[in-house]
Amino acid sequence: MDTQSDLPTPRLPFPPVTRSHILHCSYHSWYPKYRSLTPKARLIPLTAPFLAYLRADGILLPSEETDDDPLSSTETDSGIFSSSSTPTGSPANSDSDSDTYTDPSLSWPDVHFAIASTVAELGGNVVPKLNWSAPKDATWVNATRTMECHSPNDIYLLLKSSDFISHDLEQAFDGCSPSPSLSSENADGSNNSNNTISYHLILRKTIPALATSLEFRCFVRARTLLCICQRDLNYYDFLPNLTGTLRLRIQTFFEENLKGTFEDENWVFDVYIPPPHRRVWLIDINPWAPRTDPLLFSWMEMLGMEVPGLPAAEVDSLNGAAKCVPGDGGSESDGTDEEEEEVFTPEFRLVGRNDPEAYSFNTPQYSAHKMPKDVVDASGDGEVGLREFMGRWREIVKEQEEGERSEDR
Repeated sequence: MDTQSDLPTPRLPFPPVTRSHILHCSYHSWYPKYRSLTPKARLIPLTAPFLAYLRADGILLPSEETDDDPLSSTETDSGIFSSSSTPTGSPANSDSDSDTYTDPSLSWPDVHFAIASTVAELGGNVVPKLNWSAPKDATWVNATRTMECHSPNDIYLLLKSSDFISHDLEQAFDGCSPSPSLSSENADGSNNSNNTISYHLILRKTIPALATSLEFRCFVRARTLLCICQRDLNYYDFLPNLTGTLRLRIQTFFEENLKGTFEDENWVFDVYIPPPHRRVWLIDINPWAPRTDPLLFSWMEMLGMEVPGLPAAEVDSLNGAAKCVPGDGGSESDGTDEEEEEVFTPEFRLVGRNDPEAYSFNTPQYSAHKMPKDVVDASGDGEVGLREFMGRWREIVKEQEEGERSEDR
């Protein structure tokens, strides 16, 4: 007899996720069209040598002295977590003498210079991301404990420490079906090549006094704004009173700017609506795919919601599961009246005072991607602290190796 745990997990009835859809959601693809709707940003095309640097093991940083002149060289060893660096204060020996420091930016001087120039242009305070992902999981290594960067080395450290960035580089097309429009794609839909991706580094000017409570994720299906929810999963007592205003602002923004201009029918976008809540800023566009976090909804729930103009057979494909969940503005139209379809109101979901999400502050965000406490503590002292930590760590490893050799004699 099969137990409940032996039963197969129901597969989400997603429409095929194609490579073309993933590429349409890449920042460099949609930014030129929606530039006036987004906070100030600069896009830097990335070269093959720089991408190889990001993919390489270890973290070797350029000398800080070369930030203004990436073509200059120095003998200063500023390597972190790298076998090529010699810890400050460590005696020279035959092993360390063979490890000579080479500034990695010498292999990509144009990119390094562009990054340094852009950081200066944007006021010396930027937030980085690649085509799809920001290194939110690596803020533990930044001295500010945020994604704010003040120098090229801050950016490199975040990018090379992030699993999210690694996903962009190595697994961008995971789970995709073949795209007829991409001739270079394998006929079997295999995703073992990222040659079709034009990688860019996006540097966004830091938004002063960013209120994460006013960031929202919006889900679009069949070019209909289906539902909206908070991105910051904490309870804010002022938000319920703003629901009507915020929903109207987002609906108007969507209808006027996004609905008929984005390439695909299904997608997810993030917005920011700072006080006095009159201007909506487009922050990001994400794929309509399981990889995108549904936050306060579930994909099973959203795939079962009724959408005006969407064939009932597609909505009912779950055999009765995950029907539309009534919200504060869900449509009750039977789909026969065009006027009722035009006034479809998306559900706006917030974290409630007594919701479990409201008490998630005890669980560190992205904890699965973090490092041991000693490393995190050392990162608080910046590069010097990390280098001192590596020096101590190497001494421990050396003592252990010597002890093992003594036991073998």
